[in-house]
Amino acid sequence: MTTPIVALQQPKDISLGEIEEELSKIWLSQNGGKAAPIATRAATFSMVIYEPEEFQQLLGGLGFYEGPIDGIHGPQTRDGIRNAQKTYQLPITGRVDPNTLAKLREEFAKQPEDRQQIANINVRGFSLADAIAAQNPCRIVTLCPNIGEEDTGVTAQVSAYCPIQKKSTSNLVCSEYVTLRGTKSAMERVGETVTSLMIPDLPKFVWWKATPNTDQELFQSLCESSNCIIMDSCYFSDPESEFLKMQELIDNETYIADLNWHRLSAWQELTAATFDPPQRRAALWEVDTITLDYEKGNAAQALMFLGWFASRLDWKPVSYAEVGGDYDITHIKFHGQNNQEIVAELAAIPTADFGEIPGDLVGVRLGSTNPGADINCCTILCSETTGCMRLESGGKAQSCLTEQVTALTDQKAEALMAQQLQRWGRDVLYEESLEMTAQILKLNGK
Repeated sequence: MTTPIVALQQPKDISLGEIEEELSKIWLSQNGGKAAPIATRAATFSMVIYEPEEFQQLLGGLGFYEGPIDGIHGPQTRDGIRNAQKTYQLPITGRVDPNTLAKLREEFAKQPEDRQQIANINVRGFSLADAIAAQNPCRIVTLCPNIGEEDTGVTAQVSAYCPIQKKSTSNLVCSEYVTLRGTKSAMERVGETVTSLMIPDLPKFVWWKATPNTDQELFQSLCESSNCIIMDSCYFSDPESEFLKMQELIDNETYIADLNWHRLSAWQELTAATFDPPQRRAALWEVDTITLDYEKGNAAQALMFLGWFASRLDWKPVSYAEVGGDYDITHIKFHGQNNQEIVAELAAIPTADFGEIPGDLVGVRLGSTNPGADINCCTILCSETTGCMRLESGGKAQSCLTEQVTALTDQKAEALMAQQLQRWGRDVLYEESLEMTAQILKLNGK
């Protein structure tokens, strides 16, 4: 944390059965009539953070990464991924795609047991982003599954910290931190303990920093015990299949939130604004072509944007075809009003310098095959940072309304999480959009 803090309790190793007792001692010690600022326990929400960071551990175990296991996808991590991809003759992207992750697992498994040790400093659970700490969580429980070690059960640490508020006050609002470490198998065995650590009668969030695994007992248990499961689809290695799992969870009354959805807000708002003028608003229903360019590597944002736009115009998906080529083209057909045929194209654009968020939208183009209507509905939206030369090529593009999209100031997961924690109700627009996305993906037939 960069915010000044007061430590009521530095990290202390204890057994699982001592967690609640040890935390109670911290607050009892604050009621001794001392002259120090009074510390009170936050009464907002509790959160479980599942933080596997498997790829960082694999990179470390294979000698490609010497930094801390911290879940931060920074320059050192990306360099490690590039070096691994170069060594194993994989496309060099600096991102962990399904093939890269599979290869890392394969190579790590080949190593003798005495070399399957992760020497990197493990700092998961020792800090929390300012953006989240500012929300004054009551309790944060971080689960840190480790690889390359013997299953000896789960170890626990507890601590308590109080951010010093900018406004002068003698009262400190403090948060409890519980960190559990062990192998993935060991974590599975303590699911009941984990759910019992979530404070009764307060909102319960789960930040699942992995793909949704409906067959995993721990994941199932957390889904049943929490008010909201929060994920970030920009890091999904296979967003097409993961979106179908997320829709299944929503169908079973699990409240799901996707941080990647919030990154689309600028694109959605500008799209809506371009059709505010009356003559363009009328032409909106004539849109029958939509092209979505996104940074190669993750189609999540493009699929969600298409799901959002199609659901607003009540389109019905009828076919899904992977065309391939240099841009991994995908064509999706819909039926609109009066059985109107609509064609959507998704294109993965290779970029020389990948941004921080995998799969960021690059550009959106809306148009109509009806020349009379296209004058008022042809629209090109371009990322301010990358541009969209492919969509702007051709003489016809000159007659389109072209706008630049400025992304959110901070698209990092931690900042978006702070926003999500202020939205405790279900996001109907997101759920309707994901439902449309799932309908589209079910046509793929894979």
